[in-house]
Amino acid sequence: MKDKHNRNISYIRISVTDRCNLRCSYCMPQEGIIKKQHSEVLSLEEIYQVVHACTFLGISKVRITGGEPLIRKGLVSLIEKLSKLEQIKEVALTTNGILLPKYAKELKEAGLKRVNISLDTLNSDKYREITSFGKLQDVLAGIEAAKKVGLTPVKLNTVLIGCFNDEEIEDFVKLTIDEPIDVRFIELMPIGQAAGWAKSRFIPNTTVLDKCSDLAPVESIDASSPAKYYRLPNAKGRVGLINPISHGFCADCNRIRLTADGKLKPCLHSDDEIDIKTLMREKNGSLEDAIKEAIYSKPLQHELNQKDSKPIDRDMFRIGG
Repeated sequence: MKDKHNRNISYIRISVTDRCNLRCSYCMPQEGIIKKQHSEVLSLEEIYQVVHACTFLGISKVRITGGEPLIRKGLVSLIEKLSKLEQIKEVALTTNGILLPKYAKELKEAGLKRVNISLDTLNSDKYREITSFGKLQDVLAGIEAAKKVGLTPVKLNTVLIGCFNDEEIEDFVKLTIDEPIDVRFIELMPIGQAAGWAKSRFIPNTTVLDKCSDLAPVESIDASSPAKYYRLPNAKGRVGLINPISHGFCADCNRIRLTADGKLKPCLHSDDEIDIKTLMREKNGSLEDAIKEAIYSKPLQHELNQKDSKPIDRDMFRIGG
């Protein structure tokens, strides 16, 4: 289905939980969160119903996110059901990687195609600092587990943070030389209560090109991807730049989002939401019509680059990475 700006919306990102086993500074409050009751989040069956309805409107790609999605009980079974929907061509997952050694084989057998793994530093001490208590070796083991079972190409999502990991850019880029992985640098976005912290640490992704002048642009395999890709000479992998702040990609946005508590978000950076959990449980409307409304109400672009723009109320962990 196309939105009112003639963009073909074919992709839904679904947060299955707002809980996480880490406390990354730009995503989740250090003191933790108030845990939602079981009844406050969509059941896995309700999530399946939403995706099934989406398939009649042209959605063909699903990405499962969190929080940390692998802590949601029953997730492997949900992925298996989603992957069997004829219209769904790809089910992917974004994770911090810590639980992949346990679940990678099951996920692959269930029909998961590939994983994006969040990794903001290659330094053990700094990893513990940014995540509050995480262990770098756990993530590295997760990357190896994904590669071993064929959840490839592995993509590493690295949020670029001033005065934290900008001196590691070259090290991340070098990971692509001998391994067929994509390292994707993502600009730090001002979202929720971490917005002030994010603005003070923001640096543009052009910093990557300044530090690594040998990177040459390559054509993206997926035209709808927000990443612009580059490659070092003879490297097996690629370097992607995702620039929501310095160079917005709204004109090519092809996605909607579903939060764990049952809200459809037409745009990540807007507080506009459609409550489908209430609709489904009270049976007071058409689920398909609600999805159509979400698609058709997508704004032309976000307002992050405007001088007086304000961050959205939801924190990133309550939306889905």
